[in-house]
Amino acid sequence: MFDHLSNQIQQQFNAPETTRIAIIGLGYVGLPLAVEFAKKFPVKGFDIKKSRVDELNNAFDRTLETDAEVLGSVLSGGAGNGLVFTSDIQDIADCNVYIISVPTPTDQHNRPDLDLIKKASESVASVLKVGDVVIYESTVYPGVTEDICVPILERISELKFNVDFYAGYSPERINPGDKVHTLTNILKVTSGSTPQAANFIDNLYQAIVTAGTHKAPSIKVAEACKVIENSQRDINIAFVNELAKIFQIMGIDTHAVLEAAGTKWNFLNFKPGLVGGHCTGVDPYYLAQKAQEVGYHPEIILAGRRLNDGMGTYVALEVIKLMVKKEIPVKNSNVLVLGFTFKENCPDVRNTRVIDIVKVLSEFEACYEIYDPWADPSEVELEYRVKTIKTFDELKGEYDAIIVAVSHKEFFGLDYNRLKKEASSVIYDIKGILDKSIVDGRL
Repeated sequence: MFDHLSNQIQQQFNAPETTRIAIIGLGYVGLPLAVEFAKKFPVKGFDIKKSRVDELNNAFDRTLETDAEVLGSVLSGGAGNGLVFTSDIQDIADCNVYIISVPTPTDQHNRPDLDLIKKASESVASVLKVGDVVIYESTVYPGVTEDICVPILERISELKFNVDFYAGYSPERINPGDKVHTLTNILKVTSGSTPQAANFIDNLYQAIVTAGTHKAPSIKVAEACKVIENSQRDINIAFVNELAKIFQIMGIDTHAVLEAAGTKWNFLNFKPGLVGGHCTGVDPYYLAQKAQEVGYHPEIILAGRRLNDGMGTYVALEVIKLMVKKEIPVKNSNVLVLGFTFKENCPDVRNTRVIDIVKVLSEFEACYEIYDPWADPSEVELEYRVKTIKTFDELKGEYDAIIVAVSHKEFFGLDYNRLKKEASSVIYDIKGILDKSIVDGRL
């Protein structure tokens, strides 16, 4: 039976008309996957959020990862086999490849929260059939696919792993808001639960990823590579954030130092700043969790994360110090925070560390306004219970302090002098995008 099913899997790719793909989770990762696969295969996109499904069926993507024209084309079948969006799990029961791309955040104690990936596994298990393949793209620590998700699939489906169905892991590498490094031109790591399944999954992704694929020797290797990619980035940013603190005390311009050091061919070009988002601000905790489970207490990984987690508070206190030096009363002052998303030119507010700045301002009883032309005010209010302004005309003007928290393109050309309440008002530039002559402080 094993050989028969393995051959069946191979035949699915050799005869594309037999491959029917379901994408579970239609966010920043799942939607681009669905769109690209729909150019080659029949695809159904599933999401439990009906409002999201309704928007996508009307060719509207609030994440801005896919434009309306491309989305409309695949919905009509004009770009390939066509794409269908649904919130009814039974609608995907006729598929034979299931790709799970749901969020894997951390909880309030920075512990991995696997609830969504567990529930997605339960949903897929309810429609799983003999010969099917389940591929995970969500960020996890090594072992989650085979030790946590597969037992759920087996228990609910009553099918035998690697006999009746197969699994794989292919870590997502999407960079939200980046129109250069996209799904199709980033090399894709793949893996499978058997050599046959690994080959099938690798071939499947090769059909859409022009940059090519790298077939990892095991699912655990593929899981581990994902968490260390972002952990490495997190540690490097923590290093330059610590440098920024040191050089601030010494009265040295951090950006000038980094520019000078960057003239060496092997110097890594990282900049100080807030580190949030769904990957870099989360993945190190996933790796640390697994390390602690096996009896090792990670030092560098957690030290970097602690330092980066504290940068929002550090920035807010630096701004308050500058206000005090200029004899600007902090209580009841008007502070403008420019940007709320976790990165520039992107509507993604997941795990944004700008909220840490806002919390400190609130603790000092300062009044604040948050202007972000990219963030959805309703989403921000629901998630963080703070209000944001989406258009420049809504700003009241005359601020005691202005904090450039995110380097949205809209912030480069602002008349900052017009926004200041007095000539002595504080301007703090986290991202280093403004001319030094007009700022009072920056990382």
